[in-house]
Amino acid sequence: MINATPFLKAYSSQRLQVLHLQDSVATQHRQLLTLLNKAKNTKFGRDHQFASIKSVQGYQSAVPLRSYEQFWDDYLKAHFPTITNITWPGTLPFFAVSSGTSSGTTKYIPYTHEMTASNTKAGIDLLVHHLKNKPNSQILGGKSFMLGGSTSLFQQSPGIYSGDLSGIAVKTMRSWVKPWYFPPPELALIENWEEKIEVLGKRSLQEDIRMLGGVPTWLLIFFDKLKALKPKSTGNIRELLPNLEMLVHGGVPFGPYLDRFKQIFTGSEVDFREVYPASEAFIALADRSLGQGLRLLCDHGNFFEFVPAEELGSANPTRHWLGNVEVGVNYAIILTTCAGLWSYVLGDTVQFVETSPPRLLVTGRTSFYLSAFGEHVIADEVEDAVSFAAQSSGIKIEEYTVGALFPKKEGELGQHLFIVESELQIPSTESINQFCHAVDQILSDRNEDYRAHRAAGFGLNIPALRIVPKGTFLAWMKARGKLGGQNKIPRIIAKEELFNDLINFVTSQHQQKLERHPSPQGSDLLL
Repeated sequence: MINATPFLKAYSSQRLQVLHLQDSVATQHRQLLTLLNKAKNTKFGRDHQFASIKSVQGYQSAVPLRSYEQFWDDYLKAHFPTITNITWPGTLPFFAVSSGTSSGTTKYIPYTHEMTASNTKAGIDLLVHHLKNKPNSQILGGKSFMLGGSTSLFQQSPGIYSGDLSGIAVKTMRSWVKPWYFPPPELALIENWEEKIEVLGKRSLQEDIRMLGGVPTWLLIFFDKLKALKPKSTGNIRELLPNLEMLVHGGVPFGPYLDRFKQIFTGSEVDFREVYPASEAFIALADRSLGQGLRLLCDHGNFFEFVPAEELGSANPTRHWLGNVEVGVNYAIILTTCAGLWSYVLGDTVQFVETSPPRLLVTGRTSFYLSAFGEHVIADEVEDAVSFAAQSSGIKIEEYTVGALFPKKEGELGQHLFIVESELQIPSTESINQFCHAVDQILSDRNEDYRAHRAAGFGLNIPALRIVPKGTFLAWMKARGKLGGQNKIPRIIAKEELFNDLINFVTSQHQQKLERHPSPQGSDLLL
């Protein structure tokens, strides 16, 4: 295999100069006008008079914000899967399948050949920033390994496919990229996660892997597998993948996993690069060090708007763009893409740390949402699961919340912990088990991402349950100064610090009760 790094370096110097001189506001304005001109003769373009729009303000006046459900119902559902000249010129060739909407288990995100070009450009920019940080890099002297889902696609209609984004990426991969890509197609197609990391682990130890990317939780499990395959290894990355130069991570917050990664990468000079890809578009990537914000991809064929998160549900939310965003404001991000999404409410919230060039941090979701491990569980799914579990187990629930327990040492798996107030303070072990299995069943049935993480118990443990006395949540809210009608007990706690605060409070309350009334069993139970 040819070491193509010298060619990349030649391109990199030119690209970095372009980025250095780039006027992000003017660039985004041009991107929008290009998109409008491209789609002006589609049904969506005619409905919203694209031909007469000449400014960002004109676009925002003509095109309302739409959620996935609204966009699907208004323009895609009636024509699916053969959607021709509706929101984008020609027939949409791909749909990226994603979970986590309130309308059901699956959403179909339009994906075009223009989006392939956009994502490819983002991938190259990622390498460009790596070279800037590591001038002596030989990143294309070996292979790039993306640890993703199955690449198998479902043919919805002749020439129209749906499936995981990683599958679409492989099918649309440029021929010149393939020599530097791992895994090969026959291995990428493996759907069973346990089998997949076994096979990929053995094979990757024989390959010259220079770049590795994936969701942190999957990566940690993969590293555990590599160590198991090399029993004499300490587990340090220099022993497992000695030529690795860059680790690419994204999809979930990296903070809870940082200590584990530091252990694995002790003594190495591997470059950590965070990315912000979505099924809808590649949005941003790190051009600086960890924690310094992700640079918005302004010239990749997409246009971005930003709505103050607290205004998103209002009748007339304020719509910003790069021309007038402010640092430190929590915005809901709105996408207009080269795949035919228009003023689409993505569901993420971001804050800018700089505006020239634009760099942002992902701050959360626009609704209650639990995705500590990439499982994308929403409040509606949790509500259904808890209701079913309560009926199945006979545990009467007064209040509850759920959060994530992150693995603390090698070999551990993450899991969801449900903290439940109940009159039945010491339920039977059988009832506890019924509750946990029932929750697991409903979440697996409703959410494909959760089901994938639970496959063979390999990425996520079965949920755990902790029963606490009635009044515990109110006492916790009072201790936080949040007692009152305007402060609701959260059903989902996505922030690790807040959930740990609740766990510590519950543990403290339990300990105080034991000191007052010693009992071998106590009054709450943790599985």
